[in-house]
Amino acid sequence: MSDLRSSAHELTGADSDYAGLLDAVGEARFVLIGDASHGTHEFYRERARLTRLLIENKGFNAVAVEADWPDAYRINRFVRGLKGDLTAEQALGDFQRFPKWMWRNTDVQAFVQWLREHNQHTPQAKVGFFGLDLYSLHRSMAAVVAYLQGVDPDAAERARERYACFDPFGRNPQAYGYATELGAAEPCEEQAVRQLVELQSRAPELIKGGLMDEDRYFYAEQNARLALNAENYYRSMFQRPDESWNIRDTHMAQTLEALDEHFTGQGQQAKIVVWAHNSHLGDARGSEMGWERGELNLGQLTRQRWPQSTFIIAQTTYSGTVLAADDWGSPGHLKDVQPGLSGSLEGHLHQVGLPAYWLDMHSPQVNEQLNTRRLQRFIGVIYRPQTERWSHYVMTCPTAMYDALLHFETTQALTPLETEPGDEEEEIPDTYPSGE
Repeated sequence: MSDLRSSAHELTGADSDYAGLLDAVGEARFVLIGDASHGTHEFYRERARLTRLLIENKGFNAVAVEADWPDAYRINRFVRGLKGDLTAEQALGDFQRFPKWMWRNTDVQAFVQWLREHNQHTPQAKVGFFGLDLYSLHRSMAAVVAYLQGVDPDAAERARERYACFDPFGRNPQAYGYATELGAAEPCEEQAVRQLVELQSRAPELIKGGLMDEDRYFYAEQNARLALNAENYYRSMFQRPDESWNIRDTHMAQTLEALDEHFTGQGQQAKIVVWAHNSHLGDARGSEMGWERGELNLGQLTRQRWPQSTFIIAQTTYSGTVLAADDWGSPGHLKDVQPGLSGSLEGHLHQVGLPAYWLDMHSPQVNEQLNTRRLQRFIGVIYRPQTERWSHYVMTCPTAMYDALLHFETTQALTPLETEPGDEEEEIPDTYPSGE
């Protein structure tokens, strides 16, 4: 039995299991809750439960997830009771890009429904739901034009003319990146910059009303910022492939900072729960991402921006099943998760002998056991067990990456809202081998 057993806090399914974890969170305003795969039921369920407790007991007022800004903003409108969707499943309707199951699943559906009901019965400001990612290039440009059409048709026409630079490439931004890399087309960066700068410079005249006007402007500004960063991201896939990861995570960090500033501007202190993969949230300075590859991530940038207000939680599993694809864009299907490698973090946590538990990484005994470099598994939306060691394991120092860790000995695949994958949109991202 592992020496960690005496420091493990067993998870039995009761909210009281997390009393000590909530105490450890303390006054942190940014609680980042990761997952070791995007297709595991327990990771989504426990992340939702922890988020509910943070909202109810510590006044958290926003959830920001590894999802596209326009897609998540539709959920934001639903949970805040604004006109539009009548059910949580309808509110999840814009998640059509691969992998649909990452957000269109029964666990997210249940949380979104709970959040709407919570907002309906609280006198405080409504808890929001936002996306941090940058894959929605074309939808974000369309959203900027639509916003301006309602407040200034002439400005909308200028936006159309600027964004028309992307038209020759259809809805495939990878084609845009490839063409600019070959020199067959001029980059559209300048046009995207001009559009963002014009929108920001006109903020005082565009925001003429109250909070709703501020929200509408903020939504449009974020879409314009996303269009600029997405242009850079897709171009980097061919011209500067080593930089694409950093561009993406830097965008997510910028969006988190923009949310913080937006809440402050509305007279609130932002307290935000972040949902993303362990690879995005575990401080990159504690893994070979930072040691060898020169990569940064959202967890690192958040800790650097708010060092006393950030708390990072990882989730891991030893074995079970997962919903995952063989390759990017392929159908998701049920796969067996191989037992964690001997000597890996998962293998070490397996020795504790409990079905589910959490660890405080700042506990002296835990720190003594886990303050060392070990292989750690990252699955994402793609799982290739035949090359698991090389496709999914990264050397990490867990105590440097995380403040707490939830471990589940055996996990099961989540349940998607669709039993069969539909046609996916063409805005295809670059991905790490395991599809985070």
